Amino acid sequence: MKSRVPVAAALAAAFIAAGASADVRTVKIEEGENWWGAANFFGTNMPFTAKTSLKIDLRRKNYSNQCASLLISDRGRAIWSEGQSEIEFKDGSIVMDSDAEVLVEAASDKSLPGAYRHAARRWFPPSGKSPDPLFFTSPQLNTWIELTYHQNQKDIVAYAKSMLANGVPPGVLMIDDTWQAGYGDWRFEPSRFPDPKAMVDELHAMGFKVMLWMCPYVGMDLPAFRRIAWGRNPDDVRGYPTKGGFLQDMAPANPGEGEYTFKEKPKACGWWNGYSAFLDFSHPNANAWFAETLDGLVKEFGVDGFKLDGADLGAYNLSDRKAKDPKATSGSLNNGYCAYALKYPFCEIRNTWRMQLVPVVVRLHDKMHEWVALKRIVADMIAAGLLGQPFICPDMVGGGDWVAFIPGSPFEQELFIRSAEIHALCPMMQISASPWRVLDARHQAIFKDVLAIRQKYAPKFAALAKAAGETGEPILRSLEYVFPGKGYAGIIDEFMIGDDLLVAPVFEKGAVSREVVLPPGKWRDAAGTVREGPAKVKVEAPLGRPPYFELVR
Repeated sequence: MKSRVPVAAALAAAFIAAGASADVRTVKIEEGENWWGAANFFGTNMPFTAKTSLKIDLRRKNYSNQCASLLISDRGRAIWSEGQSEIEFKDGSIVMDSDAEVLVEAASDKSLPGAYRHAARRWFPPSGKSPDPLFFTSPQLNTWIELTYHQNQKDIVAYAKSMLANGVPPGVLMIDDTWQAGYGDWRFEPSRFPDPKAMVDELHAMGFKVMLWMCPYVGMDLPAFRRIAWGRNPDDVRGYPTKGGFLQDMAPANPGEGEYTFKEKPKACGWWNGYSAFLDFSHPNANAWFAETLDGLVKEFGVDGFKLDGADLGAYNLSDRKAKDPKATSGSLNNGYCAYALKYPFCEIRNTWRMQLVPVVVRLHDKMHEWVALKRIVADMIAAGLLGQPFICPDMVGGGDWVAFIPGSPFEQELFIRSAEIHALCPMMQISASPWRVLDARHQAIFKDVLAIRQKYAPKFAALAKAAGETGEPILRSLEYVFPGKGYAGIIDEFMIGDDLLVAPVFEKGAVSREVVLPPGKWRDAAGTVREGPAKVKVEAPLGRPPYFELVR
């Protein structure tokens, strides 16, 4: 298997902003005009209008999700910059301060889909490829909520078996953080994984593809740090020239008596699990070590890919640290890391700068176990599609906050099922908290009914994913995208799958019905009842029966 370092370097180089001076452009928002883009974290703020007051800093943040210097409107206008930008909505205008040229263009089709297609054709054309169909045809499993910081061979196998025993078809299984001996010590921790190769073989025999959690951080007291910083012979320290491979401190090294001199002094950087050295993906040492590490795990244990976590723009910020390449940006370092996902058939990334229409699964940032978070899932996924991220996964069923699932927590079975209903009718579904642990018998039965709805549409999800790779079209779409100019721009509590499946989730605790906006056409619900649109209708929505409608052709 060939190294992907050249691909990483090419992507990084493509995203380095040209020129040193900032270019500022102001775009007046037309009366009634609606805008989407920048970062899908702000999905519930979209569409942006002349009344919006908001600043989005894509130079220092990607808000734990996907972002790009892109805005598109339902009047067919598109704003784009290759560089990272600060985008501000104020006084009825959009002000973009970017590190590169800002382009403002108008599509011939003066609509939201017209603007998106114009932008994709001009700045991020589709690759013709899509992620493996298994991501879409079977629910993904992730061991995080069940095992948190106690990942171990015995419980991972038991988790997989329990899913199969309860009717969940085999698919992708992600082994999350702490399978490893340390951050940067990417060996299976031996006391908890006595025979990791046998574990992977057993999971493969069950029908699963196996992914391992990874991050671009290295503990500064580990052999891996010494190897990258000092060269291939970390034991020969005295007199050995510094090789580098980590982001450097902007301040010059000032060693005390008896300390070793770093020509390129690595800087300890904070992230959610402590302080570590951050890999510098503009440096050949970091790329060589990381590529060798990932390839070694594939070769030795037979894993199928990786959950490439971290690498957000806040961490890879060069305001107080520097990379080997003086032209590097936070975005290019992020891309250098994320590009490794292109090498393996089963990968997931979350923090992305641009990387649009790349055939890799991306996931929403962890959502809390709260009712308000359900509407954010839908709004953020709509926004992701309009940013050029069709292969979007809606976090984990019930949320990614493990504290909500321990005894004594404010866990709600109804909320878990309503979350599962949204996932079931999204392109991908990821289960982490085990329904067989957190739900009683009644709710377990309801969960299985919801899972059956998902599997009914699984072939459709896979077909739309394949089409997205070829055309660039979002899989999950807003009503405004499918029915432009009908007054649906502000609807963020319904969505379309393709052009003919309308989903109207339930977001309110205790609700057994909801009002649904039906666009023009004839719409058949799950019971076979056909309704004529355009119309607003009140529909029954008991737990386990999410409202959804198919367009009758």
